[in-house]
This record gives sequence, C-alpha cells and structure tokens, in this order.
Amino acid sequence: MSTLKDIPVVAEAAPVRSGEKYLTPQGFTAVRDGIKGPRGLSSQGPPRRAQRLPSWLRARAPSGPGFHHVRALVREHRLATVCEEAHCPNIGECWNAGTATLMLMGAVCTRACRFCSVDTGNPRGWLDAGEPENAARTVELLHLRYVVLTSVDRDDLPDGGAAHYAACVRAIKRRNPDTAVEALTPDFRGVLSDVATVVDSGIEVFAQNIETVRRLTHPVRDPRAGYEQTLAVLAHAKRHRPAVLTKSSLMLGLGESEATLLDLRAAGVDLVTLGQYLRPTVNHLPVERFVTPAEFDRYRGQALALGFLECVSGPLVRSSYRAEQALNRNNAGLDNSRLAR
Repeated sequence: MSTLKDIPVVAEAAPVRSGEKYLTPQGFTAVRDGIKGPRGLSSQGPPRRAQRLPSWLRARAPSGPGFHHVRALVREHRLATVCEEAHCPNIGECWNAGTATLMLMGAVCTRACRFCSVDTGNPRGWLDAGEPENAARTVELLHLRYVVLTSVDRDDLPDGGAAHYAACVRAIKRRNPDTAVEALTPDFRGVLSDVATVVDSGIEVFAQNIETVRRLTHPVRDPRAGYEQTLAVLAHAKRHRPAVLTKSSLMLGLGESEATLLDLRAAGVDLVTLGQYLRPTVNHLPVERFVTPAEFDRYRGQALALGFLECVSGPLVRSSYRAEQALNRNNAGLDNSRLAR
C-alpha cells in the first residue's frame, strides 16, 4: 500500500477504512469519512470502543422494497445522497417512504468539519455535467412533491458551485413544475452574490446550517466556516427574496450551554431543526451528552415562543428529516414522549 503524507492510500476498488486516503474514479485523492485517523496508529490495531446509545437513539436497520428501489435509482443516475454519505440514521425510514436528500456536486467535500462523515479532498474543479438532468429525472421517477437538495462544499470552484446548484434546481423545475425544492447549501465562503444565484433559481426554501453555538464553531466546523458567516448568508437570503423561507439546523450534545436560537431569529430564519449529534466514527468529535426527548420538547417550545414558524426537534432529527412536513405545525409528526418509554 502506498502512502501520501504518512496517510495510507488505497485503490477505490479495495475496502477503504475510515480515515484512509483513496483515489476516486475522477482521479483525485480523498479521505474516507472526512477525518484522518491518528498518525502512527495501525489501521489493523484494536478498535476503540464506541459509546453506548440510549434506547431512544436506536434506529432500525435499512431494508425493504422501498429502500432498495430508491437505492437503485440513485445508483442508476450516478447521484450521491447525504443519507448515505453522512451515515444518516433515518435512511431506512426515508427511503422506504420514497424520499431521499440528493447531494449535488459529488461525494467529496473540500472541508473537513469534525462532526461530519462526508469524504474530504480537492476535486480540482470536477463536476458531472449530466447531474442537473439526472437529478431532475430521479425526482420525476420518485414522484416527489417536495425534494431537498444539499451539496458538499466546493471551495475549488470560483463560485463555490452556485451556478451548478442553480442549474440543478432549474432542471428539476422544468421536469417537475409542481415539486417544491429546498436547497440546503454551503456557505459559498460568504459571497452573497453566489447565495443570490441559488435563491433566484426557483427554490421555495433556502437552508444553511449553523450546526452549533458560537463558542464551539471552530472546534466543530472547518476553519473556513464561520458562525457570523452563516448568519450573514441566511440574513441575505431573506432580504434578497423575502418570499423564500429560510431554515437552519443545530446539533445538540457537543457541550453547548448557551442558546443560538435568538441569533437565528434575528437573522430572519423561519424554520429550525434540532437533533442529537451522533459520532460517525472514532476519529470524529465525541458526544458530550445525550439530550433527552423531554429536553427536545422543551427546546421546541422555546423556539416557537421566539417566533419561528416551526421547530422540528427530536433525538434523530436531521436538517432534511420529514422536511415536507415542516409547516404542519406538529413537530413533523414526531412524538418524543413515546421515545422515552
């Protein structure tokens, strides 16, 4: 096995362990799951013990005909999904319901946030020119009335990928004019003209996740991300096109003690989601505490009292979880009291 800067490099066809570098089919290297393993620690060594999860955080293993149907469509159209790349615990529920969150611009991110298991690397400008039409066709075949598009960060592109993102939205709208589109975007390095490119593409919801509180931003997020930068992006999206709903998301359980909800509301954010941070691999940040279902209900009440249109809050909630139900005003149908039993 060859190495690059002391990190093992393996061929894409071989099994790739978390934290190893590998060669992508497009010819650039990436780190599996985004965070390198500790230097000098043999990948063949004994595994470090994972944290035991409380009962309310145990999701069913993905299976069923709906799951396999969505997976087949995703493979056929060469699409990435955040469901798979971010190891989402809700993949079985969502795919069996015939929904998926499409991840644009590939499966390799230029950033390495310490909570995120998406592979990281430098795609060197690579884009799939067929992705807009492939995404539109997938939405059509799944008969989606609401679709969430997200993407990796693409700091290697001059506009952060904003034009490609907008092209995907327009292609979806051409094939599926009645489908609502939520864009969960990168921060585009805070370049507001690039934010406007996506906001003007025909979306109904613009989302950019603040992820954590101000104090923990740089231990948690990549140094190129920023708390104020995300707030500025969200505020600009709302000012630029007030009819578009704005949305953000927070992970809990990383050691936060202060509130961020006030800052999001001041930026004009309409919708917010709250969920438990779960450590994707032993190379990522550890969980500081498991937030109880009752606490999630309390935080939801606080958010609604601040004037958010909705706060979807629960242990397994992720930004795009049951996104189409966000305006039903019922916590997207979640009953946290049942989880604690």
